[in-house]
Amino acid sequence: MTTAVKRKKPMSSDDVFNAVLVAIVLLWLVIVLYPLIYIVSCSFSSGTAVSTGKVLLWPVEPGIGGYKIVFSHKAVWSGYANTLFYTVFGSIISLIVTMLMAYPLSRRDFSGRKVIMTLVIITMFFGGGLIPSYILVSGLGLTNTRAVILILGALSTGNMIVMRTFFQNSIPHDLLEAAKLDGISDFGYLLKVVIPLSKPVISVILLYCVVAHWNAYFTPLIYLRDRNLFPLQLILQEILSATRIDATQIADSEVLAGIANQVDAMKYSLVVVATVPMLVVYPFVQKFFEKGVMIGSLKG
Repeated sequence: MTTAVKRKKPMSSDDVFNAVLVAIVLLWLVIVLYPLIYIVSCSFSSGTAVSTGKVLLWPVEPGIGGYKIVFSHKAVWSGYANTLFYTVFGSIISLIVTMLMAYPLSRRDFSGRKVIMTLVIITMFFGGGLIPSYILVSGLGLTNTRAVILILGALSTGNMIVMRTFFQNSIPHDLLEAAKLDGISDFGYLLKVVIPLSKPVISVILLYCVVAHWNAYFTPLIYLRDRNLFPLQLILQEILSATRIDATQIADSEVLAGIANQVDAMKYSLVVVATVPMLVVYPFVQKFFEKGVMIGSLKG
């Protein structure tokens, strides 16, 4: 009785390529995830374990002492409140301004749109510089106000071009002609037709605006002086660069007593506190990102 011996099929070039690609992706995943895991582990470890370098992957001497210090710091709460204010209202303003700029420039019947687009694109490569910008903002009386964070940079040229491209390529011009036959105004067409059909690009641009405002650091650093107006990122920078914590900022005396051993863990805890909201929001709009990237690849 003979048994058939199955010969192993040799690997094709495609199989080798796929195997190498999977290995590279897994390696890149480890490189990206490890710093995140390390930061979270340090935030739940004791300050002594963090400062002595004992934390490698998992928390050592687990605890929440760092988080207690973070949430006992008065400036953290005001920074969180300011950041939420800037993020919510700043993102809404940015989205509205971007949409109102992108829609007219996407209309074929808008005369002079090529000239305006040329001027807009020039701003992507040339700017007045920091000092002229500061003189302008100061002359307008916007320094050390909330308005400077909401207004300055409300329009992103890149975001506007992405949204304009979507309007041009994804919304047929025939819809405009049909809407005009029904007697709808241009603004009504934007509200009732364009916006409902543009949810994917609106979601992507809104997330870009939210992330930009949440992570805003340089603009507040330059134009704000009142600590009551500081966003969370500036408070984070102050704490991360400080060698010691201002005792007047800690309300709880018991927390203050153990602060010396928890400073390092507290810094990592603050990073987690500042990052988690964006990590929570991202999965809800991640499905729109592939389409948004493809839209942004065509900027003609």
